[in-house]
Amino acid sequence: MSFATLTEFRAILNDMPATNEGTRAEAEARNGQLTKPPGALGRLEDLAIWYAGWREDAKPTLTAPQIIVFAGNHGVCAQGVSAFPPEVTEQMVMNFQHGGAAINQLAKTFGATMNVHALDLDTPTADFTTTAAMSEDEVVAALLVGWNAVDTQADLLVTGEMGIGNTTSAAVIAAALFGGAAGDWTGRGTGVDDAGLAIKTRVVADGLARHKDVLNDPLQVLRCLGGRELAAMAGAIARARALRIPVILDGFICSAAASVLEMTAAGALDHAIAGHVSAEGAHAKVLKKIGKEPLLSLGMRLGEGTGGALAIGVLKGAIACHSGMSTFAEAGVSDG
Repeated sequence: MSFATLTEFRAILNDMPATNEGTRAEAEARNGQLTKPPGALGRLEDLAIWYAGWREDAKPTLTAPQIIVFAGNHGVCAQGVSAFPPEVTEQMVMNFQHGGAAINQLAKTFGATMNVHALDLDTPTADFTTTAAMSEDEVVAALLVGWNAVDTQADLLVTGEMGIGNTTSAAVIAAALFGGAAGDWTGRGTGVDDAGLAIKTRVVADGLARHKDVLNDPLQVLRCLGGRELAAMAGAIARARALRIPVILDGFICSAAASVLEMTAAGALDHAIAGHVSAEGAHAKVLKKIGKEPLLSLGMRLGEGTGGALAIGVLKGAIACHSGMSTFAEAGVSDG
């Protein structure tokens, strides 16, 4: 299964596998027999049942999580939307590759393999206030990088990103998908001051005005207003669905990219949960729009997949309890 055009990608999104309801029912039945009061583990019970349905195993294990970090550069940075220069993207990619970033530490902590894909860093996307950020060939190529980066043997996926200026791209995508004013979705990102925030907000408004004719088509929104790393995340999340690999979403940028899938095909993110809600103000709004309740709220705003990676521990705990606990019958305990 692959694609060469956005039309073909759209068709794939509309013909994805669903959770296995039979397995899910088996997992629910097992949950009801475990040595605990009903509902005593709260959301952990729901997480384990959700995971079981997608993995088609009523007593699943989680042993092979994959974290993929995608990196891209944005032409809109020339307008001063970030507190850091675009060169930092490449420098951070090297840091990922050498194991020195926060995401590397979290990947090791939770037993995840980590892969890094830098997408044409020497060729930033075009400035979306003047033209489309990417041609169709370019956005399809970026989607395919993500699509092909997913390990078919993984049993969980977290996607992260690095790209100076990409909170601006995420903000304009969110505004395009969900409506409202530019200021509703634009935040400080890497820490711009008030003047920088005003510039970002103006840039988002200009992008919406420039591409007003495509705002009703989420995939065209991704092409015209997105970045290569956002498209790659969307491609990876979609491939995970095709492979029945559950996904933990990271922060604002990841969630904006994932929203393109949900707004293209309702239910496209049923295999995904929100790892956390970040300190970037619009993230909570995006999660509400796509119907995701975050597992964690720790004031994080680093990106890289760090919030999603940290939530691997929560999901591992949920699955360990579900699959490892004894039932009342196995433990010889009366369930009343």
